[in-house]
Amino acid sequence: MPTSASLPAKNESPLLIDERRRLIRELVQTQGRVTVDELAERFHTSVVTIRSDLNALAATGAVLRTHGGALAQRDTEEVPIGVKQKLRHEQKVRIAVEAARMIRDGETILLDSGSTTEEIAKQIRGLRLTSLNVITNALNIAALLATVPHINLIMPGGQLRPNSYSLSGPQAVAALQGLHADRLFLGVDSLDPDIGLMTPHLLEAQLNAQMMKISRQVIAVADASKLMKRNLSVIGPVEQLDMLITDNNADPAIVDQLRGRGIEVVLA
Repeated sequence: MPTSASLPAKNESPLLIDERRRLIRELVQTQGRVTVDELAERFHTSVVTIRSDLNALAATGAVLRTHGGALAQRDTEEVPIGVKQKLRHEQKVRIAVEAARMIRDGETILLDSGSTTEEIAKQIRGLRLTSLNVITNALNIAALLATVPHINLIMPGGQLRPNSYSLSGPQAVAALQGLHADRLFLGVDSLDPDIGLMTPHLLEAQLNAQMMKISRQVIAVADASKLMKRNLSVIGPVEQLDMLITDNNADPAIVDQLRGRGIEVVLA
């Protein structure tokens, strides 16, 4: 039998809800991280109500939802891979399914680091292929594919970023210069048609740019929340893309703008 402390408040006016959520958003931005229990105590309401508030704020992109709380949503800061893996998971799986359909036997593909490309790796494990070369700079992706019999796995090396399990830096760029890929699946943190493809890290941007140079086809994989966001380092203009695979929540105006620039857009 639930107690009154575990039940959401009833008959709350929209004004009170909106005001509380505004204050929660400001608190998250100030502190960087909050917990459900902390917020429930501060606002004298139930944990169920606070979870609802955080879910609503996360849906608008105001905060990043985590287990037991939330993180500040700051475009210029890297979100840990453990958090990314839980964000918009359903959309990322749909994007990964569309991406995996493009992969053919005997090809060489490049998988950039990221939670969406990790989902592509999971799809690859189930493909009925006899041979596939996979180049990746991501430790988590390499771990997923290392034991798959038909995969020939290549890692460029470099400096590890623990938050993303990715390798980058001059060594990684140099290692890619002698390679060629049929297609690159590029996970981007931000995509703005006027500025380009972006990531929070300069070394990652340099490596991504090299990945694009050695790939016959460049495919960005990004859920709709990444569109029209901005970040610190520019990888390259959107015209360097052949295709974007995103989810069906993408802003139609942005989709039309990209298609007008000759980029194929697939809505998963």
